[in-house]
Amino acid sequence: MKRHLISAADLSRDDALLILDTADELAKISERSIKKLPTLRGRTVVNLFFEDSTRTRISFEAAAKRLSADVINFSAKGSSVSKGESLKDTALTLEAMGADAVVIRHSASGAPHRLAAWVRGSVVNAGDGTHEHPTQALLDAFTMRRRLGALDGRKVTIVGDVLHSRVARSNVLLLATLGAEVTLVAPPTLLPVTVASWPCEVSYDLDALLPKSDVVMMLRVQRERMNAAFFPTEREYSRRYGLDCDRVAKLHDDAIVMHPGPMNRGMEIAAEVADSPRSTIVEQVANGVTTRMAVLYLLLGGADLGGEIQ
Repeated sequence: MKRHLISAADLSRDDALLILDTADELAKISERSIKKLPTLRGRTVVNLFFEDSTRTRISFEAAAKRLSADVINFSAKGSSVSKGESLKDTALTLEAMGADAVVIRHSASGAPHRLAAWVRGSVVNAGDGTHEHPTQALLDAFTMRRRLGALDGRKVTIVGDVLHSRVARSNVLLLATLGAEVTLVAPPTLLPVTVASWPCEVSYDLDALLPKSDVVMMLRVQRERMNAAFFPTEREYSRRYGLDCDRVAKLHDDAIVMHPGPMNRGMEIAAEVADSPRSTIVEQVANGVTTRMAVLYLLLGGADLGGEIQ
């Protein structure tokens, strides 16, 4: 693997499979009474979050602590950043503290790439603007593999606000690398202008795709990022692109439903669907810790796992 994980495109097929296989091994510790390994003892992981995201920050914190790393949580609110300190100055401060890895979430696309030029440690992108969120794509792929087996030839339909979704971009890139066939379904106004260059298909007819889909991944409508009217009404969006019980009935028996969270229940996904046996939403949260453990372990070159996991 490379020294940083900034984009899902950074991962070759072998890299991605190594992370997923390592996560499979690390998942075994979640079944033990003591969920901790000494593999990253003495290493320091900094969570540098310029954007609020309790779920992702806690997931990375839990992952680092289960590997016995020291964790420093750095929130932009109430810090020197709110007083005008630049990203570069913050990076130099972290460098002086001896951070071995920096997990960064930032509202500006490209911020992790810039940070990687200023620190000697590894940089992990935990979401940058509308660009990417590679560890979310990895945990989604890990969840799919656990439910469906190998992803080669699997048909994955990603539905919703693709324009503002870093999760969608990372999933398209990673799933294509792993051999899955991805189709994006969204209103034309919620598709990026560059989508034609992505390794996927585009459709506007959700109902036609459902019987052929192995995975249906619903995306949150990110109203906080919208500065214009991208669809007429919430009811109209839900009617065309929402996943309700009638639509779920069109899926084949083994198909699964995913959502990266948080959900707008009743808009993009019905509450009954989110809580159904097909749904992997709770599993995705648990698998996020395991997958991020694998990423940190591999990037920081932790001690051999061989004798630790029995």
